[in-house]
Amino acid sequence: MNTFSRREFLLKAGVGLGAAAFSGYIPGAGFISAASAAELIDPLAPKAPHFPAKVKTVIWLHMDGAPSTLDLFDYKPELKKLAGQPIPESYLKGIKTSTQGGITKLFWSDKREFKQYGESGAYFSDLLPNLSQHADKIAFIKSSVTIGATHDISILKLNTGDVNPGRPSLGAWVSYQLGSANRDLPSYVVLYNDNKEPRAGSVNWSSGFLPAVYQGVAFRPGDSPILNLERAGAWAAQEQRNSLDLLKRLNEKRGAAYPEDTELQARIRSYELADRMQTSAPEAVDLSKESEATREAYGLNDETTKSYGQVLLRARRLAERGVRFIQVVSGPALPDGDNRNWDAHNSLEKNHGTNAKMVDKPIAALLADLKERGLLDSTLVVWASEFGRTPWGESGDGRDHNPWGYTQWIAGGGVKAGTTFGATDEIGVQSVGKTVDTYDLHATVLQLLGLNHLKTTFLHDGRTERPTVVFGEVIKDLLA
Repeated sequence: MNTFSRREFLLKAGVGLGAAAFSGYIPGAGFISAASAAELIDPLAPKAPHFPAKVKTVIWLHMDGAPSTLDLFDYKPELKKLAGQPIPESYLKGIKTSTQGGITKLFWSDKREFKQYGESGAYFSDLLPNLSQHADKIAFIKSSVTIGATHDISILKLNTGDVNPGRPSLGAWVSYQLGSANRDLPSYVVLYNDNKEPRAGSVNWSSGFLPAVYQGVAFRPGDSPILNLERAGAWAAQEQRNSLDLLKRLNEKRGAAYPEDTELQARIRSYELADRMQTSAPEAVDLSKESEATREAYGLNDETTKSYGQVLLRARRLAERGVRFIQVVSGPALPDGDNRNWDAHNSLEKNHGTNAKMVDKPIAALLADLKERGLLDSTLVVWASEFGRTPWGESGDGRDHNPWGYTQWIAGGGVKAGTTFGATDEIGVQSVGKTVDTYDLHATVLQLLGLNHLKTTFLHDGRTERPTVVFGEVIKDLLA
């Protein structure tokens, strides 16, 4: 069977990709030259950023369920002083809460202690004894806001910038704009430490209206994180290669006639990637290669920290190997009801005591490990949640959802470490001054990757779309 060069392929494709290119139009890119169209044959080829990047990889740590950052980072002496009293109406102006007229007494755990750490003097509670040792590596965003106060909606916005399914996740935009730095691994990987997919599942790492090749690839916890990767039975490597070559030629012939079928293009890519990953992926996630000291640092020898420590150690190994975007979702630390994650509507002390212990040591180890290996300067670590939690109690010893003011943080290359941007009011209900919405966080992450969020675009249904929709501002105060 004949083989074609890329130039011959375009010329011979007729009504397919070649014809579309010579007619000047490619779906998703608009009117472009034949030379530009040729690049679409390899959609994950490495692409240059808009300007020199500060980082090469993002490790996106989603604290599923929304922790109370009032109990972790945002020390409020006034809240402690007013605990047990009704909320002063002055703090509720401009917002609607589901608890107004109900249980609205301010809540403070008598077990909580805050101290300042590092030269920055950043506050950490007793729930984070390990992470507090890295205070001077972190830039805090204490005026975070979002839309919605239900988990599925706000998680979707955190990952895609919209409250409705259908838009690409931030990781998909990064993969689309920068391509892959390691052709033997996915450009965009999702890790989680639960025994099932995170809440709302793959819609949170979807490619949306971008070509399907840019969607995230989920790695399950356990020894076999990638389903159906092993070669079946006694099927020899050459037999598999021959079958893949035939399948590739047939799919390319079909794809030439239907260049707009991105699912087909993604399928061609996935077969080839899966073949290469049979060797590269098991090695990338094989934690037996790590030293006992490293395993201990990540908490792999403790049942509470083991599962989350494993995914963060895998995240570091993937970052070493050039994966562009690594999305990590924290799973449940407790098996019962609302305590399956950080969603502490009740029993906050029990919930946060266990969830904080689950993530504290592994995240501290990740920051230290990246620094020691010379990777922190080229990696951005983002600690994020769908929203925060209220200063008033719910069910006596829990907290409700709070989209009006909460804390997130970033650390790594290009970050103004040891700083704090923004603040909430004296009891932690609402952000005061300049707020940071999801769009602003996304724009800032893209900036550190060398991407202008206004120029990261894709033509969809006649409209030029970008990651931040029609919003977004880079928070320059967070950048070194």
